[in-house]
Amino acid sequence: MLSPGDVPRDLGAVDVVLPLLHGAYGEDGTIQGLLEMTGARYCGAGVFASAAGMDKEYMKLIFAAHGLPIGPYVVVRDRDWAAAPTDARTAPGAVTAGPERKRVLDDIGELGWPVFVKPARGGSSVGTSKARDGAELERAIETAREHDPKVLVEAAIDGMEIECAVLQGTDGGPPEASLPGQVMVGGGADFYDFEAKYLADETSMVIPAPIPDPAIAEVRRLACAAFDAISCEGLARVDFFYTPGGRVLVNEINTMPGMTTTSGFPKMWAATGLPLPQLMDRIIQTALAQPPGLR
Repeated sequence: MLSPGDVPRDLGAVDVVLPLLHGAYGEDGTIQGLLEMTGARYCGAGVFASAAGMDKEYMKLIFAAHGLPIGPYVVVRDRDWAAAPTDARTAPGAVTAGPERKRVLDDIGELGWPVFVKPARGGSSVGTSKARDGAELERAIETAREHDPKVLVEAAIDGMEIECAVLQGTDGGPPEASLPGQVMVGGGADFYDFEAKYLADETSMVIPAPIPDPAIAEVRRLACAAFDAISCEGLARVDFFYTPGGRVLVNEINTMPGMTTTSGFPKMWAATGLPLPQLMDRIIQTALAQPPGLR
């Protein structure tokens, strides 16, 4: 028997681990690898899917390779943003932009304004900013670089923010998608930032999303396709944009979605006919059915 707060000497001795962790080390495959090495069964995605779902660059590369519709973006790596070496003609302490930074800025300029700038391996919109011109862009990149040396710059998509919850199929069947919901951003936020997600009382979700039935079917289909594309397991939430022209674009996948009373994942499954107790039981039973060790 273990008391609350005790750390088991052998994690393999526990029945199942529910890693409700966000961000680096908890959602990026690190803790998942540790659990596999100890022989512990755990809920959710494995090492690869967790890492791919956390790194938005590779997530989008995989989605594109599977033919999923995504929006345009530019990756800004540390070496791209580094200042050019100074020479004798440069004033002491001055910083000059290197050729790679100029190339990246040109690429970003082709996205149009505004753009959204975020850490490539972040979550919960921490370090994410909206940039409306070059000056705001440079500040936004520096803000994102405080959290990750690799930064993603995305074109702004005019459309509704739609989410869809996914569960691993039962008995080897295909994944299943919930009714999708529309995120209603509250608190006067300009976009769905950290404060709007976690601190604004007015933020809510409309389930099912107020979009045509064919679009709802397409969101559910693409949610399952995104889940399969990165070899996800257990559960995930897939985020979309639905444009005024009726296009459905995949934004990103979250391999360990929030499970609080205000989180969209349990709300969408409850609206689909799977209330929280049964939802948690299914997630745990799915994990218990997995063989221990390497997935």
